[in-house]
Amino acid sequence: MTTARGSARTLKVGLVGAGMFGGDVHLRTYADLARCGIAPYLGRIGMDTHARDFGDIAFELAAVATRSEASAERAADTFQQWTGARPAQYFGDTPWNDLLATLPDLDILAVATPDHLHAAPTLAALRAGVHVVLEKPMTLDMAEADAIIEAADAAGLVVGLDMHKRYDPDHLCIFKRLMDEIGEPLYGRAVLEEPLEVSTETFKWAAESDPFSYVGVHWTDLFVHYMASKPRSVYAVGQKRKLIEEYGIDAYDAVQVSVVFDNGAHVQFNNHWITPPDFEGPVNQESEIVATRGKVESDSQYRGLRYTVEGDGTRTSNTHFTRQVAREDGTEALTGYGKDSLVACVLAVMRRKFAGESMDALKATYPNAEEGRLSVAIVQAAREVRDLNFRYFAEGVGTPVTAVLNDTGIRVYDPIGGSRAVYARPI
Repeated sequence: MTTARGSARTLKVGLVGAGMFGGDVHLRTYADLARCGIAPYLGRIGMDTHARDFGDIAFELAAVATRSEASAERAADTFQQWTGARPAQYFGDTPWNDLLATLPDLDILAVATPDHLHAAPTLAALRAGVHVVLEKPMTLDMAEADAIIEAADAAGLVVGLDMHKRYDPDHLCIFKRLMDEIGEPLYGRAVLEEPLEVSTETFKWAAESDPFSYVGVHWTDLFVHYMASKPRSVYAVGQKRKLIEEYGIDAYDAVQVSVVFDNGAHVQFNNHWITPPDFEGPVNQESEIVATRGKVESDSQYRGLRYTVEGDGTRTSNTHFTRQVAREDGTEALTGYGKDSLVACVLAVMRRKFAGESMDALKATYPNAEEGRLSVAIVQAAREVRDLNFRYFAEGVGTPVTAVLNDTGIRVYDPIGGSRAVYARPI
């Protein structure tokens, strides 16, 4: 059991990162929790039986921390407009250090920094005895992932991940009901393609990540979690043309990753972040699973709502992800599966802090770091294989490299340069 932090029935949160997700989904979610508590949002995640136990807990966004002063002020202004409360602001290269030092009674650090900068604020929070709600991917590196897990386990702290595709109602139907009916999975395909503005304008760090690491982990998490399977073989290739030639960004336009899981199922993950701005949807996403007694297809981009406006072409909307619902006082509440995984993580912290529930009891109730570790293993293996295959293809010798993930770690099999272990702990 952990010792209660902060006031007796208040949960105090700090947010690091206020970009596309931090300044939007995280900030809006925490505004709703501050206004209404957690009870109104528990039914969507099947946790409504906890509404009475935790419905009286106050929620405070105590601080926002960003790289620039302007972005911290902007996030604080927005939150104040929504709730009337203004969080403190921190900014700089490592603003979480000041935040943690000046707020010793913090309960949660929400981390929504760029992909390659997740580990430092997370580990700092865990060392300070603070729970973490962490954007995906957990990290890009297995050593960092294991350091996070070990620190959390030692301190008895929650590290919850924003794996919101688990809560998509279509995916719940696929994996909770249809998979039982269509039999054992044989192979699958998962596509998630982001708009060009993400890699060229929204993110200044595209060269530090890639489209598979950024969004492919949503799909790997689905298969890891719902099939209760581990990855055993990884093959990956990638392409660099548009971003480097037209924008001077040395990043992959697209990456394709094939994973064979320990149940024998083969899933191909296709991701890019160069969709033209005149594409009709915010993203393109779809999946297919073929099994021994049937198959299931899901078009997650086109949910059935399509409209045409003069001068703006034809558009589609995914109102399942997030949508604003008008309140009678003129404000708007946020609802959708994009918010649900954050609520699940916050609830796990509440159950840990106020009810003293064990980490083992809570593990299955939120997207946890141990499951996230398996996606990190796929990301790291894919990165190693992809880069070697990219180089060998340019040299005219094909794309012969693969990786094996097992109880000895991650080993890259390279018939040209020689095979080697890239991580030596069990996967």
